[in-house]
Amino acid sequence: MEVGSEAPLRVGPATREAFGEALRDLGATHPEVVVVDADLNNSTRTDLFAEAYPDRFFNVGIAESNLVGVASGLASCGKQVWIASFAAFLLPNAYDQLRMSVAFPHLSVKVVGTHAGITVGEDGPSQMGVEDIALATALAGFQVFVPADAAETRAVVRAAAALEGPVYIRCGRPRVPVIYPDGCEFTPGQATQLREGDDVTLVACGILVAAALEAARLLAKQGVAARVLNMASVKPVDEEALERAARETGALVVAEEHLSYGGLGSIVAQALARRAPVPIGFVNLGDTYAESGTPADLLAKYGLTADHIVREARATILRK
Repeated sequence: MEVGSEAPLRVGPATREAFGEALRDLGATHPEVVVVDADLNNSTRTDLFAEAYPDRFFNVGIAESNLVGVASGLASCGKQVWIASFAAFLLPNAYDQLRMSVAFPHLSVKVVGTHAGITVGEDGPSQMGVEDIALATALAGFQVFVPADAAETRAVVRAAAALEGPVYIRCGRPRVPVIYPDGCEFTPGQATQLREGDDVTLVACGILVAAALEAARLLAKQGVAARVLNMASVKPVDEEALERAARETGALVVAEEHLSYGGLGSIVAQALARRAPVPIGFVNLGDTYAESGTPADLLAKYGLTADHIVREARATILRK
C-alpha cells in the first residue's frame, strides 16, 4: 500500500467522532453492548449511542473510579461494556479499578480514552493524556490500539468488539488527516506498511502517522527512501514487521504523541533488542508536560512534526 506519495493528505473527521459513530452502529447488531460514560458523552461522542439506545446507556457522573466499577459489574453479568472519558481522567484516576476489577478478572470491558495527547490544545496540560499508552500497556491482558484516522477507528471498534477480554483505544479531539480514503481493515498485532523504502523505517501511531508520511515525502526529495509502518496495534505489537524492517532498512525512527517512557518507542526498542538490534531514533514529548496553545503550535514547539521526523531519520541513518 502506498499512501501520501504525491501531495499532503486532506483533513477528515476526528477519531473521537468516528468512535461515536462506530459504537452507535455496533449497538444495532450487538444487543449485549452497553455503554457507560462519566458525564462527557457529548465530547466522547457516546451521546450518539445514548440517543439510539437509551436503555443501554448509563451516565455515572464525574466519577471515573465508579465508572470502571459499574462497567466491571455489568461485564461480569455477560455484557460487553464500552466506557469512555478523556484519557487524562480515565487512566490516571481509575487505574486501581482497571487493574483489579477489569484486568485481573480479564473482563470484556472496552476502554476508550478520548482527547488524548497534546492536540487537545487550548484546554491545557490538565486535560492532556500523554502517559495513557504506558499505563494501558502495563495492564496485564489488555490490548492497546491507537488508530490513525476515522476509517481505522471504525475498523478498530469492530475488531475490539470481536475480542474477548479488555481493550484500550486511544482517540483524539481534533480533525485528522485521512490515511485510508477507501476504508480499511484492522487486525490486532499487525502493522500496516504505508510506504516502501530501504534506507530507514518510520514507525508511528495515531496522529503522527500522517506526519511520518509527510516526512517520508520530504525525505524522498532528499534521496532517502523511507518505509512507513502504521503501528495502530501497540499491544500486541507486530514484532515480525519490526524485525523485517530492521533487517531490510537498518534503522528505525518511532514517532508518537506521548511521553518518551513506556510508549510505542519503548515497546519497539524492547522488541528489536531481542530480535534485530539496529539504531533507533525517537520523536516524542520527552520527559515533560506541554502547555495551553493551538494544536499546531504545540506540535511544533514540542517536536512532533514531519520536519522533526526528517531530522531524526537523517541522524539515525548516520548511526547505521
